[in-house]
Amino acid sequence: MEKKYVPIDCNFYDEIEILAMRKSKSTVVYLSEKEEQTTIEGLIKNVYAKNKEEFLEMESGLVFRLDRLISLDGKVVPGSCEI
Repeated sequence: MEKKYVPIDCNFYDEIEILAMRKSKSTVVYLSEKEEQTTIEGLIKNVYAKNKEEFLEMESGLVFRLDRLISLDGKVVPGSCEI
């Protein structure tokens, strides 16, 4: 069962939006569906809200909830689910 969504820090959300607009390559570390810390590199295509949850979409097509985000370009998300 999926855990209840916990919004990320608003300032960090703004930083993600800026990276998406710049269209520059980013290193993203997130917690996968298998609860494994996963690192990917690529362009952030979009960051958006749907049904009161926030999502990050990579250019590769990968989409995950922002409360699964651990770090972005080496900067740890405040209150992340880092393991």
